[in-house]
Amino acid sequence: MSSRPIGYYVHHHGAGHLARARAIASASGGRVVLLGTGIGAQGIDLADDRLDTGAFDGADESDCRPGSLHYAPIDHEGIRSRVATIAQWIDMHRPALMVIDVSVEVAMLARLASVPIVYVRLNGDRTDGPHLEAFKGATALLAPFHRDIEAASTPSWVVEKTRYLPGVTPARTMTVNGVDPIILVVVGRGGKAGDGEALAQAARHCPQWRWRVIGPCSTPHDPPANLEILGWVEDADREIARATLVVGAAGDGLVSSVMAVDRPFVCIPQERPYAEQRMTAQRLGEIGAALVLDRWPEPERWSGHIMDALALPSRARRKLHVPDGARLAAQWLGSMADAVDPAQEKAA
Repeated sequence: MSSRPIGYYVHHHGAGHLARARAIASASGGRVVLLGTGIGAQGIDLADDRLDTGAFDGADESDCRPGSLHYAPIDHEGIRSRVATIAQWIDMHRPALMVIDVSVEVAMLARLASVPIVYVRLNGDRTDGPHLEAFKGATALLAPFHRDIEAASTPSWVVEKTRYLPGVTPARTMTVNGVDPIILVVVGRGGKAGDGEALAQAARHCPQWRWRVIGPCSTPHDPPANLEILGWVEDADREIARATLVVGAAGDGLVSSVMAVDRPFVCIPQERPYAEQRMTAQRLGEIGAALVLDRWPEPERWSGHIMDALALPSRARRKLHVPDGARLAAQWLGSMADAVDPAQEKAA
């Protein structure tokens, strides 16, 4: 059986990619090697590929980008360096498999380097040319969500090529029940910071609840006593587990963590490319796994929304979570890596 490594490319926009990669790597027994910007000592650190603005929204300011790519700016030192580093790592370590989470360009690079790839497929309307070409070039596709929240626009051949693996979250040893009624507001890294003034108004209208906010958030001028703004925390999953109800966006990482501990969920999707969060939120609402709102509500409406979310039965949430998702993903990827033609080993 092959012991060649599995490379795992981690995109740096948003926190969900790295959390998912770490969970799978931890369950892989050391076989999975992470490659990405900001990885540091955890793996292979790659040069930053963002433009001078520091933003990353997929716009590369190029007027001659090939139709099979999403992001290919011209004359970018960081991109030259990261492409060289990935190619050199592949040449030196001969990975049996590369997991791409996510980048059409890195998927093409690995495929050109003669490595089979598993492409992590996020939700949304990803029927554009570059995505479909990346899906075609992949040996298999990994969806870190349940089949029940698949976008209706996804082509049938993509669905057939996909392994659905919800529950790819860090291992948990316990669920913490909060002593007081707690509303946890989770602000992700990939969007705008939380509005402290809006949160303060909501907390004032619901004084019977403790409001805790994790993630980037502005500081309100006169915060009420029942509002705590914690900023970044070391263990977001512990905060989610102790909450009575969670408020947040529809990113795969947060949805997986909320479903894993079966917490009532008020989902307010954010704008993302390919309507990723909008489509996920729509399906969550349709199957009764979350109360979905189009935008942050007026403060006087929070009491009713909280009661509506708490009234949703938990069976829909429980269905969306598969225990040991990270372990199952690591086993599946390991079996695919082991299936690489053993003749290639002998020829080396």
